[in-house]
Amino acid sequence: MTDRPALVIGLGNPGPQYERTRHNVGAVVVDTLAERMRGSFSSHKRSNSDVLQARLGTRPVVLGKPRSYMNESGGPVANLARFFSVAPADIIVVHDELDVDLGQVRLKTGGGEGGHNGLRSISKSLSTKDYLRVRVGVGRPPGRMDPASYVLKPFAASERDELAIVVEEAADAVELLLKGSLEDAQNRIHRP
Repeated sequence: MTDRPALVIGLGNPGPQYERTRHNVGAVVVDTLAERMRGSFSSHKRSNSDVLQARLGTRPVVLGKPRSYMNESGGPVANLARFFSVAPADIIVVHDELDVDLGQVRLKTGGGEGGHNGLRSISKSLSTKDYLRVRVGVGRPPGRMDPASYVLKPFAASERDELAIVVEEAADAVELLLKGSLEDAQNRIHRP
């Protein structure tokens, strides 16, 4: 474990109309981490975000939820990274992922954004794609449904039990990344 500060970002859209949508699953995971750390978020005006400062062992951790819309997440994330002196390699972004089945969590560093506008905004604002990602599967839309419409819809009642399990697993994945290496976390989290 390192004592370098880490920044964990939960992506989502602001407002109650988006709270239970697929696009907000990253924010839900970060809320779960806040509950585990027995802390509460406060307003960080410089970054237009809600933040919680905590520790995992000796490591300082900042949980952040931008208050901007998903497509504009980059500015708040870059501002938080500067304010708390967090290098891109120590940023973990938790987000919804269409290309991963519901119930699955995948971890990676760097790479493309796969059409995810929140990631695109963050990569642009950080001037790098080299940050950690916790990809929480929401699955592909049914039939010919537009993916942008699909991620803005709430989870179906039949998906909620599985959602609760995957949110806990994604929170576990973040804790593993904070305590050790990407490879170790992948070995524990990725499953066939």
